[in-house]
Amino acid sequence: MLRRIFIAAFALLVAGTGLPAGARADDAVVFAAASLKDALDAIDADWQKATGKHATISYAASSALAKQIEAAAPADVFISADLDWMDYLDKKNLIAPGSRHNLLSNSLVLIAPAEGNPAPVDIAQGFPLAKLLNGGKLAMADPNAVPAGKYGKAALTKLGVWDAVSGSVAAAENVRACLLLVARGEAPYGIVYKTDAAIEPKVKIVGTFRADSLPPITYPIGLTASSKNPDAAAFSAYLSGPEATKEFEHYGFTVLGAH
Repeated sequence: MLRRIFIAAFALLVAGTGLPAGARADDAVVFAAASLKDALDAIDADWQKATGKHATISYAASSALAKQIEAAAPADVFISADLDWMDYLDKKNLIAPGSRHNLLSNSLVLIAPAEGNPAPVDIAQGFPLAKLLNGGKLAMADPNAVPAGKYGKAALTKLGVWDAVSGSVAAAENVRACLLLVARGEAPYGIVYKTDAAIEPKVKIVGTFRADSLPPITYPIGLTASSKNPDAAAFSAYLSGPEATKEFEHYGFTVLGAH
């Protein structure tokens, strides 16, 4: 119970489920997956220097953001960490026709607390994850709703180990909350995106999931059907441009570009 309270508090304080403080009325409002925070904050700073304009970015799990948009939250741009939640809004006619495209890709890794220099783990069919946990918890974003958790569950299922570890999962509100559980030593292992592990010095990547063990990790972007902000389309286009590409790649993402 205490762990769930901590996770929820972290999600509210860091990832944010409402608009960030200091939002201006003329800002393009961007709802973005929590894993994008460091890269998008840097890109927003570049955008502001280049144009004098500013985007207000709210970070949370893609599932939570999609539900907020469905409930008429004032978002102009949505960036999901998977296709499912973008499709969810698109099917409800809440994404502007012709505005969506696949922006980024990522990879999935197994992490452990860096302290103690944990040994590498060979992530293969039937690998002994339950034994490695040794009674501890496996930190994952909620595998029933949050993209990072869904990708993780899909990979563990294909590798034949999900049934052995499903009862040991500590389900976090979003991938950054999962990252923090491992960084604090509250879980001996966790599953996050490679880009999240790269920004946290208190965790170590001990294994990487093969791309063929899970669906392609894809971040689609689209304008909301309700957006009337003239800067929204420009900011969305900027995210596929050369300056943003450099930042995304610096943080470990693969830029797919509009198509």
